[in-house]
Amino acid sequence: MQNPPRQCLSIAGSDSGGGAGIQADLKAMHANGVFGMSVLCSITAQNTQAVTEAFDLPLDLVRAQLDAIWSDFEVAAVKTGMLSSAPLVSLVANFLRELPDRPPLVIDPVMISKSGFSLLAADAVALVRDELLPLATLVTPNRYEAELLADCPIQTKADLLEAGRRILALGPAAVLLKGGHLDGPGFDSTRAVDFLFVEDEIREFSSLRFATRNTHGTGCTYSAAICAQLGRGLPLPDAVAAAKRYVAGAIEHGLAIGRGHGPTDHFWFLEDPATLHTPGEAHG
Repeated sequence: MQNPPRQCLSIAGSDSGGGAGIQADLKAMHANGVFGMSVLCSITAQNTQAVTEAFDLPLDLVRAQLDAIWSDFEVAAVKTGMLSSAPLVSLVANFLRELPDRPPLVIDPVMISKSGFSLLAADAVALVRDELLPLATLVTPNRYEAELLADCPIQTKADLLEAGRRILALGPAAVLLKGGHLDGPGFDSTRAVDFLFVEDEIREFSSLRFATRNTHGTGCTYSAAICAQLGRGLPLPDAVAAAKRYVAGAIEHGLAIGRGHGPTDHFWFLEDPATLHTPGEAHG
């Protein structure tokens, strides 16, 4: 890590189990070579099995955190995660929109937990679509989030391509439609393939699909790693490729802790730092 390091910000909710949310973001940012900072929007009671409760912080406290960060740090890139209510989405979108020099922005449109707990109010989906996405350098939906944002089902590769184009038309500079939940006609069951939509170009980023249940926090980790790589100055395709390699290794070395879906290992490469560049056969 360079000194002083680039500084990147996560605006999201917490995970008391440590595998997702702000906790995962900060680990992933540090592992990808930047200093991570946080604006906490919500607190969840969560473990590897379920999210049992969630509480949104007062809007004035969220705004105070944003002001504190921008009054003191040079923010190189930003990601958003769990913004659970319409007022939170509007607050964050308005703040980011008014920045004179907005840094690269990665939007992870977190909507539902792995256990099925709703993390985004129904009336906030339209605000994410209309207010937040047009500000984004990149939006990173999984299959289910993409279906909601694009208002179309994804059963085939043709459906996926249509959904990606529809989301891109909502205003973000790029869309990364993640393939971890994709199966059926046209999809390779042995590989996890993500599709990057930028203007008229579609690029694929592929890694092995690992037989593991320890995947808690994968989406948070992936988007935070992309944010970190953008903050380091990498062009978007290179940032996605580097983050894909990193998250493939984190999944491959997932941690069998807890009684549910264990977390990924954010620092798996410390056992052999040379492998950071070649985990899981990831390529773009």
